[in-house]
Amino acid sequence: MSLFKDLLESPRVRGWCFVAILALCPQPLLAADSPYQGTTVVKTKHGFDALVSRVEKAVADNKMGLVAQASASRGAATRGMKIAGNMVLMVFRNDYAVRMLQASVPAGIEAPIRLYVTENADGSASLTYRLPSAVFAPYGNRKLDEMAKELDVIFGTIVRDATGS
Repeated sequence: MSLFKDLLESPRVRGWCFVAILALCPQPLLAADSPYQGTTVVKTKHGFDALVSRVEKAVADNKMGLVAQASASRGAATRGMKIAGNMVLMVFRNDYAVRMLQASVPAGIEAPIRLYVTENADGSASLTYRLPSAVFAPYGNRKLDEMAKELDVIFGTIVRDATGS
């Protein structure tokens, strides 16, 4: 029983279980061109600006903090250039930051968790992110894994609220 329990608690086994579940579901999709395991992409019917606003609202509604934003497309617009919309929204919360650092100071480089909104050629937008459990799994730290499981639920809700899927 202990071996089975250890297997189920292993980040690698959990990751493969998640991949297997995703394979059975039409959305979200694994990001085909992402080098990182646990990356999901949700294509939406929303336009770029609408999806950015929906993500901001979902972050606030789920009591997380929008730590920072970065957008090459908005920067390019200030120089008179037009490129497809893109926005990285960096999301975390201080109580999770404290827990993360208590578990592993080196893991601090992983926060905040990024949500990436991109404009598609058809005018719709997609939301890409890595599951917190995938982000923190390489550290092999039980306390980080427990925190990441909680964050998986919160970020899943944020994505669902923002995308309407």
